[in-house]
Formats: sequence, structure tokens, C-alpha cells
Amino acid sequence: MDQIIQYFSTIPSSHRTIILLGGLTFFFSLESIIPMFRFKFRRWKHAGINLFFTFTTVLINFIFAFIILKLSDFLVENRFGLLYLVEMPTWLFMIIGLLGLDLIGAWLAHFLEHKVKWMWKFHLVHHTDPGVDATTANRHHPGESLIRVFFTMVGVAVMGAPMWLLMLYQSMSVVLSQFNHMNIKIPKTLDKIISYVIVSPDMHKVHHHYKLPYTNTNYGNIFSFWDRIFRCFAEVKDCRKELVYGLDTFPEKKEHSNLGFLLVMPFKKYRAPRTDEAVEIEQ
Repeated sequence: MDQIIQYFSTIPSSHRTIILLGGLTFFFSLESIIPMFRFKFRRWKHAGINLFFTFTTVLINFIFAFIILKLSDFLVENRFGLLYLVEMPTWLFMIIGLLGLDLIGAWLAHFLEHKVKWMWKFHLVHHTDPGVDATTANRHHPGESLIRVFFTMVGVAVMGAPMWLLMLYQSMSVVLSQFNHMNIKIPKTLDKIISYVIVSPDMHKVHHHYKLPYTNTNYGNIFSFWDRIFRCFAEVKDCRKELVYGLDTFPEKKEHSNLGFLLVMPFKKYRAPRTDEAVEIEQ
């Protein structure tokens, strides 16, 4: 445990880059071998757009890293936050901290992005991807990246999370987000078992279906049980055959696959979704 704390307290930027690019390389390669869907578009061209948004996300996180570091140091020094209400062993401190950061910094942020109109206008860039794969994990408009940074700071403030805990959480988040977005066919039984603890590929793909109310379910980032607790969990009998990615508000290739259009998309008026075609979901 001490080694984990020591490593993530001083994790070099190069190691964080290796985690990000290493995960992408691994999952992107695996998708070529056992894909769930065989998309008709050129994978590298599709990946290029998503990698641009990955770069902007990393840049924004880097810009705000100093502020988050100072916030975390202040909280730890003054023992302010839920983690300091009672004394607990380090392993329990870590688990509760990871749960709190995931709930506040990720799940709540994601949930509100679907409920608050101006937030949704930034988040919809993520949902317009017609071919969800590992590169989609970081397809976030810079405006959404700012929203996520804000909720990360809220999560750190509420929990009183030390920097090593945040670095551990973000490292897990990077890899597991790529995992649950990846376009890979794994045994359904295994996917089902995984989905009871962490967000599995099949579980998250339901969230990327273009029809309502599927889009407004399965908000989980790392841990899947938040959606069950807050009754936002949904399944599809055979998501590998029934799901269609993207948004019906931006169905054209010139909209969902054009970088310039995606950057200005949050500031445009868009068509109302076809709520009359909303389907029933299994919960």
C-alpha cells in the first residue's frame, strides 16, 4: 500500500502519457482482431478526430493541474473532507476515496450533462460518434473537459482527496474508459459478470444507442453499481445486434465526422430528437 501511495504521489507525466497511449494502443489493436462491429469507415481517419479531442482534454487537465494540486494539499493539511471524519486503515481510505471521486467527479457530472441543456450541448459531441471504439473514450469537446475538471475539483473538495488518490483514480479512469468503449466482442457471460462491479463494454454501449431512453441510462465511468442504486441501469436483450450509435439530431457525416463542425456544434441549434420513437428498456 505504501508503494502505491509513493508511486502515485510522484507519478511522472511521462508515465501518465504511457498509461494513456499504452491503453489506446492495446485496445485499438485488440479491436482489429476480435471486433464487435465491423465499421465501414476508415479507422485511422475516425481515430484522428477522437485523438484531437484527447489532446485538448489532456491540455485542459494539465492547465488546471496546479490548481487541483494546491486544493488537494490544502484539504489534506487541514484534514477537511469526508475521508477525515473517522480514522480508517489506508486500504479503506483508498476504496472510499475512489468511490467518492467516481460518484461525484464522474457519475454526477455525466448525469447532469444529460439533464442540463447547456451541458448537454457540449456532451453531445461525445455521443455523435457513429463508431464507438476505444478512441471514443476521450472524445470530449473542450467545453465538456472544463465541466469535467470542475466536477473533479468538487469531488476532491468533498472527499478531501490527497493528490496520490486522485492520480490513482484518473489512471484507472483512463484505462477503464477505453475498456468500456472498445469495439470488442467478449463472451456475454463474462461481460455480464464484469458489469456487476465495473462498467463493461456491453453495458456502456447501451448508453451510446441513438434512441431514447437508452441514451439516458448507464452513466457509470468506473463502477457500475451507481446506475443500479439510482435506477438508471438498462439492458438490451442483444445489444450486439440492436444498437445503433450516434444521435438522430446529427445524422449526417458532414456533422458527426467533421472536426470543424464538431467544435462549433454546442453553439448551433439542433433538431429535436425523435422522442416518438423512444423504445421500452429492460431494467
